[in-house]
Amino acid sequence: MRILFLSHYFPPEVNAPASRTFEHCREWVRSGHQVTVVTCVPNHPRGVVYPGYRNRLWQRETRDGIDIIRVGTYISANEGFARRSLGYLSFLIACVCSVPFLPRADVLITTSPQFFNGLAGYPVKLLKRIPWVLEIRDLWPDSVLAVGAVKNRPLIRLLSALERFAYRRCDHIVPVTEAFRRHIVAKGIAPEKISVVRNGVDLSLFAGDADPQQLRARLGFEGKFVVSYVGTHGMAHGLETVLNAAAQLRSHTGIAFLLVGDGAERQRLLGLRDQLRLTNVTMLEQQPKQLMPQIWALSDASLVLLRKLPLFETVIPSKIFESMATGRPIILGVGGEAREVMEEGKTGLAIEPESSAGLCAAVLKLADDPALRVQLGANGRAYVAAHFDRHVLARRFEAVLKQLLLSSEKKSAHGAPISAEPKSGSQG
Repeated sequence: MRILFLSHYFPPEVNAPASRTFEHCREWVRSGHQVTVVTCVPNHPRGVVYPGYRNRLWQRETRDGIDIIRVGTYISANEGFARRSLGYLSFLIACVCSVPFLPRADVLITTSPQFFNGLAGYPVKLLKRIPWVLEIRDLWPDSVLAVGAVKNRPLIRLLSALERFAYRRCDHIVPVTEAFRRHIVAKGIAPEKISVVRNGVDLSLFAGDADPQQLRARLGFEGKFVVSYVGTHGMAHGLETVLNAAAQLRSHTGIAFLLVGDGAERQRLLGLRDQLRLTNVTMLEQQPKQLMPQIWALSDASLVLLRKLPLFETVIPSKIFESMATGRPIILGVGGEAREVMEEGKTGLAIEPESSAGLCAAVLKLADDPALRVQLGANGRAYVAAHFDRHVLARRFEAVLKQLLLSSEKKSAHGAPISAEPKSGSQG
């Protein structure tokens, strides 16, 4: 197959969408497919172009056999709805303008969020005359509505209409959770048009042989029980819960909290940490991908947290799989499908979302019970290897693409439009 993938995020960016897209595309290349990714210059999350890149109209590179085309866009930091939306819209426009210069392809994939990235599939599909697969990694606009980022009612109605339009016009939908599948079906989309391919992890990145001692010494964590949150510091995560718990546990000098990442809320959280005078909280900026095994290795427990909102019961944060892969017990402040996954694998402790008291109790329980930590960590490693190996999930996605092409070819041969729904069932 010749696969064309539109993704606003891509390595060297290290966020979850960049990792998922890259790891899937790399596996498809290894299977003999030709993969072209259209993306923008790396700048997430601060809106600052990474060293070695320039925000030009067109530039090309190759990474692990993937043909990468970077188009020029409006760049902004990962904060402020209007400016971020302008950046996403500029990527849609850039993708459409680049169509005459893109290589031939058999199938098109776009991923959402961001929403305009997903929606870019429709004009590109028409111009390239190929089937379009819409990947749904988050429910949008529901996710921005849930955190109060958008309150304008006419705008909300417009965005919801565009969501339904994209679901109807694409040829197949690949959400990352069963809850997302149910949401999409409730919008009137036929179940056979949807195949679930959950998130996962590249197990080879977390082989468990990283030596954290040098980093542990540099951060002053010798002899301490380290509780880590690694990921986006955004409006959805409620990370003040961590700082409140740290304040309650400040007398436990053997416990330290580590927050690694960036996002719209980081500066506010830094100010709150200083206001509370928390000497037991270390906050690092976003770190390179190659340093992550060391960060996980020095962590004794992993935090996976979201705000207490009904929408977030439909998601499975991707960091849950990295925690399992590294054999770290999870303290999970998320309900719904994520909690079901953790409890099925017996990989951690569940707490009420946004409960600092619950977080304190879970931290103390793990700190006082090394045998429990070892057992939960071993469970997680075995469970993620059995169910969430990225190599296996990439093959599942590949099978969806092959079935779509086969179905489209049959329908085209009988004069039907290629946008007819394939007959592959839900997988996941």
